[in-house]
Amino acid sequence: MKEKITICWLRRDLRLQDQAALYHALRSGHPVVVLFIFDREILDDLDDRRDRRVEFIHQTVTQLQTALQQHGSDLLVYYDRPLPVWKQLLQQYNIAQVHINHDYEQYAIDRDAAVRTLLESQDIPLYSYKDQCIFDRDEVLSKAGKPYSVFTPYSKAWKAKVNDFYLRSYPTEKYFKQFYQGSFSGVPTLESMNFEALGKPFPAQEIPVATIETYAEKRDYPALEATSRMSIHLRFGTVSIRELARKAQELSPTYLNELIWRDFYFQVLYHFPHINTGHAFRKEYDRIQWRNNEAEFEAWCQGRTGYPLVDAGMRQMNETGFMHNRIRMVTASFLAKHLLIDWRWGEAYFAKKLLDYDFSANNGGWQWAAGSGCDASPYFRVFNPALQAKKFDPKGQYVKKWVPEIDQVDYPDPIVEHETARERAIQTYRRAVKKDSN
Repeated sequence: MKEKITICWLRRDLRLQDQAALYHALRSGHPVVVLFIFDREILDDLDDRRDRRVEFIHQTVTQLQTALQQHGSDLLVYYDRPLPVWKQLLQQYNIAQVHINHDYEQYAIDRDAAVRTLLESQDIPLYSYKDQCIFDRDEVLSKAGKPYSVFTPYSKAWKAKVNDFYLRSYPTEKYFKQFYQGSFSGVPTLESMNFEALGKPFPAQEIPVATIETYAEKRDYPALEATSRMSIHLRFGTVSIRELARKAQELSPTYLNELIWRDFYFQVLYHFPHINTGHAFRKEYDRIQWRNNEAEFEAWCQGRTGYPLVDAGMRQMNETGFMHNRIRMVTASFLAKHLLIDWRWGEAYFAKKLLDYDFSANNGGWQWAAGSGCDASPYFRVFNPALQAKKFDPKGQYVKKWVPEIDQVDYPDPIVEHETARERAIQTYRRAVKKDSN
């Protein structure tokens, strides 16, 4: 008989410290094999073979392998589709249990259901845990037992419920001796998966205390390095949300609110699954007659709209994979309202470019800007990019960094005139939304 093992399958929880599934796996009573799959179901669909998210994952997985080797263990890594991997694992190992953390996107839900069915056919239990948020699913409901669709009352209920129990860390380090002792075949190279590394640095995992302390006053100014840059680490689970929430609770209510927004969008995705299939949260907004001018969309993508703040944001994202949150709102509003281009086009473009791309937050942010989401900016609110620049980039430092030719003749004229575009957007939205009241 082969020795029974427990498998902890990592996905978007790439760390060994304060990790729910790993903690429970290590306490299972069996040696724990830590597994990671470079999922071809996802990777094969990526057009950009220099995608920095894949580079980040590969770098992190390699670091995890090194950490496990220091404990006499190793990381079991595959480059394949999940179901064939699990069929192979069932043949090779005597698996007692499998532990994972919840994932909330539709592909992940379907993937996990298929793996669960396969494991159950062999009488192997699959245990799943909350790890990437403080509260999920049905944990924060209204007094009537309904999910919230407006952030402010949700955040109040969240804060009323949170306590040390929900914020405490899982002490995984106490059980590291339970790791399976042995080695595996290693981590496949990026090149073998047909990806290429750019070698540029990624945001640090540690936030300076001063950044959190001054977050409320400085966070809206894109020229300043005043945001945490934690979003990529939260996306892939290289930091613990519990640790960040404890720091935020101590140092910055404003920063804590940003973390609560993540939980809010996760539970919206769970309770309102129609947004997973390309629909507006508020379904009447699916009736908007978008212009969808492809040349204007391309100008927006390239940062050539003639609106300097919009162009700076798009160029920053195209070059670095990061865009400041204030600028995300401005660029998204500009596409959906000034240009009347379907917000789903912009959502998909951000999904390709952002290092921290996360469906729930990306979809929530885009629908907020387009006016179609829960707790959204009303359709008649149209950001004026010039006023936003005057307020949040008063010295033009951010714009000059990303649009150095702003004062030169080859910088394009504005693609639309603000007041004309604003009025067109309001009328177009009104026609779609008001049909319900006719």
